[in-house]
Amino acid sequence: MTTESPEKLLSPVLSAFWDDPRSWTLETYRRHDGYQGLRKALAMDPDDVIAYVKDAGLRGRGGAGFPTGMKWQFIPQGDDKPHYLVVNADESEPGTCKDIPLLFANPHSLIEGMIIACHAIRSNHAFIYLRGEVVPVLRRLHEAVREAYAAGYLGKDALGPGKDLEITVHAGAGAYICGEETALLDSLEGRRGQPRLRPPFPAVAGLYACPTVVNNVESIASVPALMNKGKDWFRSMGSEKSPGFTLYSLSGHVARPGQYEAPLGITLRQLLEMSGGMRPGHRLKFWTPGGSSTPLLTDEHLDVPLDYEGVGAAGSMLGTKALQCFDETTCVVRAVTRWTEFYAHESCGKCTPCREGTYWLVQLMRDIEAGKGRMSDIDKIDDIADNINGKSFCALGDGAASPIFSSLKYFRDEYEQHITGRGCPFDPARSTVWADSGDGTDNAHPEVKA
Repeated sequence: MTTESPEKLLSPVLSAFWDDPRSWTLETYRRHDGYQGLRKALAMDPDDVIAYVKDAGLRGRGGAGFPTGMKWQFIPQGDDKPHYLVVNADESEPGTCKDIPLLFANPHSLIEGMIIACHAIRSNHAFIYLRGEVVPVLRRLHEAVREAYAAGYLGKDALGPGKDLEITVHAGAGAYICGEETALLDSLEGRRGQPRLRPPFPAVAGLYACPTVVNNVESIASVPALMNKGKDWFRSMGSEKSPGFTLYSLSGHVARPGQYEAPLGITLRQLLEMSGGMRPGHRLKFWTPGGSSTPLLTDEHLDVPLDYEGVGAAGSMLGTKALQCFDETTCVVRAVTRWTEFYAHESCGKCTPCREGTYWLVQLMRDIEAGKGRMSDIDKIDDIADNINGKSFCALGDGAASPIFSSLKYFRDEYEQHITGRGCPFDPARSTVWADSGDGTDNAHPEVKA
């Protein structure tokens, strides 16, 4: 552990001036080196930009951590087809809340990154697919795009003589499945948002059957600082295989929830020190490293490095860095039931394992939570989750199975308590887990009737 103050571990780049008055304007962005990275990128050959981002080690910040430069490199060149860049701003993973604040406070970082990416992949049209419910962000994005057009960063000759660039902001209708890149492309084309069969992959046949790069908001917004300050500066942060800075979204039963921008590899223990720890009088019980679709971890994982390799070695995924922290008052069965209900509701229904599996998981989880389950139901939900995991059309099924597997691994006894105690031990008003005298009175809480 470092002897420095916890705040010294932070590395504000994307969030450096979120607290400035009118941080979202072009004027403020320019005062903080805005569009300097673009100037350097446009002076380079497109292939050199791709190689530079690849050498810097920037990995996708949307979940899987795939190398950004490598994804750009997959776009075929000389194919005489339009190339498209699509930014996935359909942030809807439970617990995830980094891209929307970023777009609200600093939209020009995304626009500059998009222009650099379009130069690199030789694209003349880019799209931002935004969750339609966040109307204030939609308005700020429209205004930022208007400012970029007025300043000449977009529009005619934006990428050089004869190289125009257009950006379209599209408001999605609101569906979790549209966060999956191929379902997003279908939705953007005006069809029902459902995952596509792959191959072909978007890099070959994406939007309008043309080569397409789909990147997360934070991935693209990180590019301008990388280009401006250099790949060595970028690699000076984080770990060897997971370099750079990122936004950690700390939420739940913590004293000071919020966005903490730090190098990859910081630990939850260090982040909790900065945020004042868990709420007074309580301790950490379990947490998610990357939203509800990543296997949950416990207090024994407080010192796991929060990078792709460290979290993977601990049996989970870094995902979106949505650190949801729950204290000892939280019922694991109840939390997993709510997540499972979410996945069942958001399943597009295209494939049988996810459509049927999530439905039956909800039925069994509700019974267990209410104390109506049987011991055999515990193995049954494990079996159903196994029949979904890796067998569904897209990763939604895997996300639904993750909380089931991990909660059974660490808290199987809690599931058993719900069954043997005929209710939730964390809610005395609904539970008969306390000593029962046989007369319908709870001995530990005489005022509570069984």
